[in-house]
Amino acid sequence: MRIGVAATPHVAIPTLDWLLTTSHELALIITQPDRPAGRGRELAQSPVSEWAKIHEIACIKPLSSADLKGVVDDLDLVLTVGYGVLLPVEILTLPRFGFINLHFSLLPAYRGAAPVQRALENGDRLTGVTVFQLDKGMDTGPVFSQLSAHIESSWRSLELLDHLAHMGPEALEQSLDKIAQGIEPEPQVGAASTAPKISKDQAKIDWMNSAQVVVNKIRAFYPAPCAWSLCKGSPVKITQAITADIDLKLTPGQIYFHDNKLFVGAGQSAVIELKSIIPSGKNEMSAADWARGAHLGGGENFG
Repeated sequence: MRIGVAATPHVAIPTLDWLLTTSHELALIITQPDRPAGRGRELAQSPVSEWAKIHEIACIKPLSSADLKGVVDDLDLVLTVGYGVLLPVEILTLPRFGFINLHFSLLPAYRGAAPVQRALENGDRLTGVTVFQLDKGMDTGPVFSQLSAHIESSWRSLELLDHLAHMGPEALEQSLDKIAQGIEPEPQVGAASTAPKISKDQAKIDWMNSAQVVVNKIRAFYPAPCAWSLCKGSPVKITQAITADIDLKLTPGQIYFHDNKLFVGAGQSAVIELKSIIPSGKNEMSAADWARGAHLGGGENFG
């Protein structure tokens, strides 16, 4: 088949690499326009755009969905992976077999922009990948293939996304085989849920929550937007933490640094151990290094 891929983030790259090893022709890459990035706000390409340049694959960066007319019409299908644009039906029907999507959940669970983050936030133990036919809804189309994955207790969104990204080629291969054989996708089955994008306000930690709820948020929101809290009036991003089995009497948000370990009180008289953080304007560091540098004298709180 002559295939186009509409994708933006790095999670699409394992699937792109796999496509190059198959008999299919990767004819076109579609990605988001270059965006300002970094402190200098200079224009930067998406990870998929950089991949296309390295592999000398034709790449376009449409400013609107209408720009795809006359461009994807001669393709057999287009695969989307985190493209970030809701495409209208008149575009979805242009390729011979339409558009399919690689989604990082077991649909109909977690339809939307942040399925991995919301699964971790909710403390799920099982997730997976789904390849489905795009239709006019938000992740509502019929399914070609699904693969399940166990979520390790130490994984954050970074690690879970990487794991699921490497499952993508197997799910896509199953789907392309079905399409080639004329096998129709099947309707989604089960309870539907949504996974809306995470705002900075939602990522602020409420230390009144239980230790497990706080740790789940920290896991879910790394690397972006990152769970955060205020200390001495400055924002501190918290990138890794665990529940602590220790007999300490700390109020929610109260900080205690002892024996090279940084503890924080949570709701229900629980305690969390912070492992790594990103102080305002600095790079990621161990929580212990930050505590020493911050000259904590006792009595400090996150809030």
